[in-house]
Amino acid sequence: MTIEYEDVTDVLRRVRLSGRLDVPGTQAISIKFTGLSATQAKRVVVDLTEITFLGSVGIRELITNAKALQQRTGKMVIFVGNNAMVAKTLETTGIDALIPLFTDLDEADKGAMS
Repeated sequence: MTIEYEDVTDVLRRVRLSGRLDVPGTQAISIKFTGLSATQAKRVVVDLTEITFLGSVGIRELITNAKALQQRTGKMVIFVGNNAMVAKTLETTGIDALIPLFTDLDEADKGAMS
């Protein structure tokens, strides 16, 4: 599991996750992901285009950090690109009602900033 980030502007950050968001993968990135996504009042686009497996523990990590960010007046959106497996998993579990999903990166950036 890897995690990278890019500060697009002083308020917009993109966090890219790749690998498996299963128990070991989520544990490997949890602290860093929280630090990058939920500790400041930023707008965050979480890029899941390179996720090969998304388990319930990974979904819980996304929700927990999205809620923490929202409490700091920030906002999180998810960029799934062409990753149909991740998009379907998130839509099936209803997460897309809590955290907006986007297939286009520019639209994700705009969604995070709105």
